[in-house]
Amino acid sequence: MNSSNTQTTNKGLAAAKLILFSAIGFLFFFIPITLNGKSTIPLDHIVSWLRSDFSYGIQIYALIVIIAGGIYPFWKGTWHTSTTNKVLSVFKVLGVMTALMAFFSVGPAFLFEKDMLPFLFSKLVVPVGLIVPLGAIFLAFLISYGLLELAGILLQPIMKPIFKTPGKSAIDAVASFVGSYSVGLLITNKVYKSGQYSAKEAAIIATGFSTVSATFMVIVAKTLGLMEVWNLFFWSTLLITFIVTAITVRLPPLRSMDNEKTVADVDEIEGSRIQHALKEGLSVASQAEPLTKSIIQNTKDGMLMAMSILPSIMSVGLLGLLLAKYTPIFDWVGYLFYPFAWVLHLPDPMLVAKASATGLAEMFLPALIAAKSVFVTKFVIGVISISSILFFSASIPCILSTQIPISIRQILVIWYIRTLLTMAIATPVAFWVASA
Repeated sequence: MNSSNTQTTNKGLAAAKLILFSAIGFLFFFIPITLNGKSTIPLDHIVSWLRSDFSYGIQIYALIVIIAGGIYPFWKGTWHTSTTNKVLSVFKVLGVMTALMAFFSVGPAFLFEKDMLPFLFSKLVVPVGLIVPLGAIFLAFLISYGLLELAGILLQPIMKPIFKTPGKSAIDAVASFVGSYSVGLLITNKVYKSGQYSAKEAAIIATGFSTVSATFMVIVAKTLGLMEVWNLFFWSTLLITFIVTAITVRLPPLRSMDNEKTVADVDEIEGSRIQHALKEGLSVASQAEPLTKSIIQNTKDGMLMAMSILPSIMSVGLLGLLLAKYTPIFDWVGYLFYPFAWVLHLPDPMLVAKASATGLAEMFLPALIAAKSVFVTKFVIGVISISSILFFSASIPCILSTQIPISIRQILVIWYIRTLLTMAIATPVAFWVASA
C-alpha cells in the first residue's frame, strides 16, 4: 500500500472515530430519550435503572465509596499539604461517620427527619455517586476523540468575548445543564489538568456554568408550582444564568485570577473556520489512545472524584442543613440581600432575602421556603436557586475536590455577587411573566 493510500486510510479511520465515538458521547449526555414514560438523557436512565433495580446494593456501593474517600487523603499523605486540605480531610472523616449513621439508621432522631440525613444520602449522595463514575466512562467518547477541539474552534468567537473562556467550554456548560454539575466539573477538571484551561478559565466555568441539571430544575419548578410556565421558567433561568456569568467574569475575584496555561488557544484562523475545526478534530482523533485505555483512565479519575465528593456532601451538606434549620445564621446572612429585595419591590422582601441566603447551604432550600409565597417571589427564588450555582451541600465540595485553585473565600464572594445579580435580572422577568 503506497503512502497516499495509507494517509487516506488513516484519515478515514480518524473520521470514523471522530464521528462515531463523539456521537456516542453526545447521545449519552445530550439527547433525551423516552423510556417508561420518562424523557431524559441515557446516562440518567442508567442511573435511574440502577437505583430502582439495585437500590440496596447501590447504597452499599455509595457507603464503600464514602469510606474509601475518607481514608484516601491520609493513605496518600495529601491531607496535610494545605490548610484547606486539612479542613476538608477532617470533614471527609465526619462524612464517613454520618454516612454510617444514615445507612444503619443510628443516631439522634432530629438527624433522620426527611430533609436531613435521608435527603443527603438518598437524594444527593447515591445519584452523584453513580453519575460521576458512569459519566466518566462516556466522557471518554465525548472528549478524547476530537469533538472538544472541533467545538472549541467553532465556538471560540462566541465564548471568548462573552465569557472569557475557550470555545470548548461550551461542552462543559451544556453537560451541566442536561447532565449534572458533577459531570460538568469532571470535564472541567480533566481539561484543566491537561493544560487547556487556565486557572481563571477553569474557575469561571466551575462557578459560572456548573449548575444543576435540567432534570433537577423540574423538581424546583414543581415545588414552586411553576410547571404551568415551565418553558418560560427554563429558558429564562438558562439565559439569566449565562448573563450573570458574563458579568461576574469581569468582576473580582474572577477578573484577577491567573490566566496562564500550557496549551494555547487557536485564536487566529486562516481560511474557513469549519475546515480548520474539522482538521483539528481529525488530528486529535488520529492520535488518540485506544478506547479501552481511555475508558479505564477516565473511570479511575471518576472514581477518585466520587471518593472526594461524597464524604464532603455528607458532612458539609449536613452542617449547612442544620445551620439553616436550627440557627438564625441565614436570617443574619439574609440581611445582606434585604435592601436589594426591598428596592426591587419584591413581595415579602425579608422572605426573599432569607430564601436567597439559604441557597448557600443547599440549592433546594430556597424553593422549600418560598413554596407558599406569591408567584413573583416563587419565580425569582426559583431562578436564584439555580443561577447562584454555589452551595455547600454538593457543588462547593465538588469544586474544592478538583485541582482548580480557587479558595472558599473567593467562592463565597462569587456566590454573593451571582445571587444579587440574579435577583436584579430575574425580578423584572418575573413581573412580566406574572402579567402575561
